[in-house]
Amino acid sequence: MDARTLAEKFAGGTTVQQLTSPTPLQGANHVFRIWRDNGTMVLKVYGSDSRMRRENHALDALKHVAGTPAAIDHGVDENLNWTVFSDAGKWSLQTLPENSGLAEKSGEILAEVHRSSTDAFSNLARGIDQEWVAVDLKSTLRRLDRYRGRIGIETELVAAAEKVTPPRASNPVVSHTNPLASKFIVNDAGAVTLITWEWATLAPPEWDLSKAVWNVGLHAGPVAAQSVMKGYGRTMEPDQLDRWIVYHAAQALVHLAERQLSARPANVPDNLVPEFNRAVLGALGG
Repeated sequence: MDARTLAEKFAGGTTVQQLTSPTPLQGANHVFRIWRDNGTMVLKVYGSDSRMRRENHALDALKHVAGTPAAIDHGVDENLNWTVFSDAGKWSLQTLPENSGLAEKSGEILAEVHRSSTDAFSNLARGIDQEWVAVDLKSTLRRLDRYRGRIGIETELVAAAEKVTPPRASNPVVSHTNPLASKFIVNDAGAVTLITWEWATLAPPEWDLSKAVWNVGLHAGPVAAQSVMKGYGRTMEPDQLDRWIVYHAAQALVHLAERQLSARPANVPDNLVPEFNRAVLGALGG
């Protein structure tokens, strides 16, 4: 049985809409909206059982936080690991540009997550800390240099990025780690839900905040990006934000190169390399 067949089994003859690509990269998740008599629900079929376990553990630990997904049930069918969620909405910050009110709500969700107790969330002794960030930034840039030909980056840009001081990282807190604009889902009533918790861990609060501000700014505009910080209750100095963006952009570029090895050149969004270049210059004071 494949993921689509499982979704149709849940639907029982009603409508099924696939929300992810029908031909995703190997190991990716499949997500479907399913219509039922009492409304819609979302079925997520995971690329691995560990992803389901991590996401459900995180959501159980964060069930007190408004703005986290409501899981209805989860299980395994013929080696397919799945969770059924309440439908959080058909829109996202990425599809609703320059909506400052929704962006502010998104910042409030991140702040509440970061205030959550780590006790039930993780048994990690340290999590991602300043030392980890500094080491991983160097490692990421070395990998980026290996793939620069495939993703269209000049040697000089990678060399400049290697001179960037690692971003400042506070003590680790409960973190989402990938709060993109597309992950903040919005329903017709204007409620915001932050989805996709399978990579949640303990990390510096600046990791989530900088990534959300950066990605929301790229997709929803600068006013929305500022509103994320307003909702969070904290601003970031431009040079520190750019240092984090160098890190996030380098990670994104490496991820694209490593996940698309069969394609030459890699399929890189038009704005990603220029944004990496801009952030490097900003981080270096240029």
